[in-house]
Amino acid sequence: MESYTIGQAARLLGVSVDTARRWADADRFPTRRDGKRRIVDGPDLAAFCVEAAQEASPAEDADAPYTSARNAFPGIVTGIRLGDVAAQVEVQAGPHRVVSLLTREAVEELGLEVGMRATARVKSTSVHIDRG
Repeated sequence: MESYTIGQAARLLGVSVDTARRWADADRFPTRRDGKRRIVDGPDLAAFCVEAAQEASPAEDADAPYTSARNAFPGIVTGIRLGDVAAQVEVQAGPHRVVSLLTREAVEELGLEVGMRATARVKSTSVHIDRG
């Protein structure tokens, strides 16, 4: 079974080490000692990640779009490259950089500009997962 130090758990959760320690101290996820280090077992961390993501999900909003795309990454637009027909839009969603290729017309209709909030939604029939 894979296990993680508090520092590794913090990086995976996208929070500071202090925040991860506070969550562990508040029994949000269990830890154990391995000498001086606090260790989180992989299954416990995975369960906490799911719980934390559900807590962070925005409440049902009447203005929210109806979509079948379940992978939503709210963030901020950090780059737009416009071509004659196509465009590239970069969104920084927490520690994740999401790049989308779409039409220039779509960018203009959405009024996308660097610095504005945007949500990157991903629906794919091919998702690759690397171990580690």
